[in-house]
Order: sequence, then structure tokens, then C-alpha cells
Amino acid sequence: MKLKFEIIPYTLHFTFTAGTSRGSFTEKETWTVKAYDPAQPNLVAWGEVSPLKGLSEDYTEDFEAVLTDMLQELASLEIPESADEILMWVTEQIPADFPSIRFGLETVLLDYVNGCQFKIFDNQFWQGKKRTPINGLIWMGEESFMQEQIEAKLKAGFNTIKMKIGAIDFDTEFKLLESIRQSYSAHEITLRVDANGAFDESNVRERLTDLASLEIHSIEQPIKPGQWGLMAELCAEGLLPIALDEELIGVHSLQDKVKLLDTIKPQYIILKPSLVGGIRSCQEWIDLAEERGIGWWMTSMLESNIGLNAIAQFTAEYENLLPQGLGTGQLYHNNFESPLEIRKGELLYNQPKGWEVSF
Repeated sequence: MKLKFEIIPYTLHFTFTAGTSRGSFTEKETWTVKAYDPAQPNLVAWGEVSPLKGLSEDYTEDFEAVLTDMLQELASLEIPESADEILMWVTEQIPADFPSIRFGLETVLLDYVNGCQFKIFDNQFWQGKKRTPINGLIWMGEESFMQEQIEAKLKAGFNTIKMKIGAIDFDTEFKLLESIRQSYSAHEITLRVDANGAFDESNVRERLTDLASLEIHSIEQPIKPGQWGLMAELCAEGLLPIALDEELIGVHSLQDKVKLLDTIKPQYIILKPSLVGGIRSCQEWIDLAEERGIGWWMTSMLESNIGLNAIAQFTAEYENLLPQGLGTGQLYHNNFESPLEIRKGELLYNQPKGWEVSF
């Protein structure tokens, strides 16, 4: 089959200032991709290409022009029609250092061959028969704002809370976590933290020891990526289970993935399809991790509901899931209306509810 692609830039606006150790966000630029056959113009599939400025290796100031050129070239090619062949074809056509474009193209093509109904995988999640456990995310900010978020997540029924740390005073962050633990045991509420590389060799062990006293489940990326020796030491010492996140950026070949996992030996890895190369790349990471007894979970990267839907459906292809990082659909006041809903700490696809994507 041959398809035409239309790229539509869109700016998502946060309902609050979202703080991380890398800075704060009030908006997120993204690009929706519309695919169709000119002979059947009413049959339209949607995908999303959503790199993150300052983090994604493929983000550039002229990103839209690069994306446009790539998809225009692909419009002249014959595209396969089975899911496995599509994933392989995208890997062959899009260079590895454009991970968000790979994911967006995978998504829009899978949607098209599945009937243009936002169905990326025909599984129980899309059918509305299966829910996915997710964590409640606490963003950085003033102490009162973080406390409000914590109370709201607990009231909403989340039993796994993830808090971003490393931007404000650590003692304040520790006290917030301690306040949760004083009210809820580790059997009642699971606590995760995400440092986004905020610590260094001079303080990381002290921080991990302090956090371990609160029975924290895991810490994402305690130090900046690229320090494989120190990260391997921290994972081996076992002060606190460590999940690699930014460490996976730019690691594309199967050989390099094996080398990273076998060198660092992390307890967990975090997979963001838009960041690590899309669905097929994540499948490789999961296979390698499970062979080594390394846990994993999926996280969105501030995509709109279009990208989030694709990640959620892909995640639901796997069983016995840990709580996933897929609760970002409520971040924006101008997100696309979708069947995605959160109920008592679980993400579900409310099948009778429709999509509203219009420009």
C-alpha cells in the first residue's frame, strides 16, 4: 500500500507548571501525523511524533522540516500491511537516531492497517476488558503544591506514588516522602522516586541510604547518564533498587543494549518509546531485560493522548505488569478527547467513548 502523510504541529498546554530537575514546563510542542490513501480520503489514521527539547537526541530547531522531508520520501514507497513487517520496515527506513519519528510512524501505520480506529494492537486493553496499573506522578514545586498532589493521588485511589526529586531542597523532599510513609506502610503505598540524574558521586550514596530508610521501591536515574562504572557500583551495592531511564538514550544496536545491561546490571529499566526508538526497540529491550531477570515498566514522554494511547496498547501486550508511568493524559487542558480514563490507579480504555481529533 501507498499512503500520504500530513504533519500538523500542536502545542499542548499544562494545567500547572510541571517541575523537574532539568527545568520546568508550561507547554509541550508535538506533531500529529495524519495518514490516508487519496483514493479513500475519509479513512484516516493518526500518529504522534513528540520529541522533548533538551532530552531527545532527535530534537532540533528545524525538526518539523526534517520530519516533513522524511515522510514525503516515504509516501512514494510501498508500505507492508502486517504488523511485524511494518515494525521492521520502519526500522529500515528511519535512522536509529530519530527515535520519536520511528515511534510516530509505527503508530500511524499500525492504526491504518487496523482500520483507522485508534487501534494499535487488538488486545483486551483496547477492547475495554483489561486495565493497566499506573503510578500517580508528583511533580516538583513548592512544598504546599507537592503536598496537594500527594493528597489528591492518595484520595484518587493510587497505591503507587512516584515523586520527582532533586530540584528543591532534598530535606524538604525527604520530609514529604516521610509524611506519606508515616501514614501508609510499604504494604499499603509503594513509593518510587525519579532523580533525573540530580545526584553525583559526592552525595549519591548518602541520598540512597536516606531514601532506603523509607522503604522506597526504586529510584530512577540517580546520577547523570554515561557513568557506567559508578552506576554499576551503585546497582551492585544494593542500597536502593535502581531503574535506568536517560541511560538508555542513544543505545540502539542489540549489541550495545546487551553491553549496557551486562555492564551495569540494573534492577529495572524504564522504557519511553519516543525516546528509545519506538515499539520494536522496546520489544528488544524487554526481551533482553527479562532474559536477565531485570524488571521494567513503560513511561510516556509527555505525549498527547494519541501517543499515550499507542504506548498503553503496546504495554498491554505483556502480562504481570508492574505499575506503569502512563498517567499523563490529564496534564493538559487542551488534550485530545479520548476513551482513556483513570480509575482508582488504573488506566482503562472506555470503549463506548469516542475520539475527538480535529484541527
